[in-house]
Amino acid sequence: MSHGFGVTPRAMTFLPPKTRRRAIFTLGLPIIAGMLSQNILNIVDTAMVGTLGDVALAATGLGGFANFMAVSFIMGLSSGVQAISARRLGENRHDVLAVALNAGLLFAFIWAVPWTWLLHWASPAIFAFLIDDPAVVAEGVPYLQVRLLSAFAVGINSAFRGYWNGINRPQLYMRTLIVSHITNLILNWVLIYGNLGAPAMGTFGAGLASAIATYVGALTYLFLGFQQARGNGFLTIRPNQAIFKTLAQLTLPAGFAQFSLATGYTALMWIVAKTGTASVAAANVLLNVTLVTILPGIAFGLVAASMVGQALGRKDPDDAARWGWDVVRVATLVLGIMGVPMIVVPDLILSGFLHDPDTLELAVIPLQLVGATIGVDAIGLVLLNALYGAGASRRVLLVGTGMQWGIGLPLAYIFGPILGWGLAWVWGAMMLYRCGQALVFSIMWKNRGWANIAV
Repeated sequence: MSHGFGVTPRAMTFLPPKTRRRAIFTLGLPIIAGMLSQNILNIVDTAMVGTLGDVALAATGLGGFANFMAVSFIMGLSSGVQAISARRLGENRHDVLAVALNAGLLFAFIWAVPWTWLLHWASPAIFAFLIDDPAVVAEGVPYLQVRLLSAFAVGINSAFRGYWNGINRPQLYMRTLIVSHITNLILNWVLIYGNLGAPAMGTFGAGLASAIATYVGALTYLFLGFQQARGNGFLTIRPNQAIFKTLAQLTLPAGFAQFSLATGYTALMWIVAKTGTASVAAANVLLNVTLVTILPGIAFGLVAASMVGQALGRKDPDDAARWGWDVVRVATLVLGIMGVPMIVVPDLILSGFLHDPDTLELAVIPLQLVGATIGVDAIGLVLLNALYGAGASRRVLLVGTGMQWGIGLPLAYIFGPILGWGLAWVWGAMMLYRCGQALVFSIMWKNRGWANIAV
């Protein structure tokens, strides 16, 4: 007998009690919906660009990850603002919930202006380093440059994401993501292909659409902030030195961890580029398809971060530890189920994006590897964010960076460019590092070295 949604009695005993499941899904489903909307639209973007050929796919793939690398540091604001806001909610200090958000917005502005100018100027050199195909460089540089113009908006969005999730208002995060990504989809249709009288801009149009949509999201967040958070100190209380210090202590390691992750994925694309443009096109599709599965895991992780932070604010580390494991159980089951189609029908999934049979064949085994390991990866995704929620940003930085750069990328380079074993072995190396990272985070969570960190 099943218990709804095809969940068996055995699965029900694996999951946490009903009240905690309800809390996890109440907070998690809006985040998942928002993140899935983001990545479904990213998939649509990829499919749209895919009709332009492998060169366009390679250009947007490399440019997208170079942009991710460029803005990744400021994305660490989300973890810092969420940890502080969740802790204040647990302490029942509602009048100062938004003070960390105020500090985050100022931090984003100070960072974004010089950083955007520097990387816009350096974009041609960055792309020439990533790949030596002149056609890909010619299309990729303008795409990257226009995407970089949205760096400040990324900072705004990251700070607000942390705030809404930290105070258990993820539905506002979901609504904003849906607005910005529907905007992106419409603008892609207009600017890539030249509809509604606009010029057909190709890959540059895809980048311009993404940049505009990011600012639409930022303006939506600001409107919601004035509407929903003024009573919690939004832009009415000036952050003091202690808040900036605490935010910096949480954000800088998280930002460096994000930067390391993004740089690692850019390095992965560079490694893949050594094996040919078709492999880059296949890798771009693989990463975008994979994110549809991974981001719900990150969403569950954000739930864990909030619940852990609030429990620690109540001075209850036992409940904080339990929340980490409870969310792991839910995420492992959900992501494991989502990985099954990747194993069983990879050709069907990939055929919507890759139209060259040889390129599609390159991506089949890597996608099956992702499907086979995604349940284990869910453990790492949840506990990584739970550790952020507890304030253990430095430890996450050391583990994540060490595993990616010490194991995953060296093995990928050996298996790919040196030994010439192909894309499947490169992807296998990355799956190995992700599973190893999940094991390390599990040990860290069990040992509870995070329980007494002050935030």
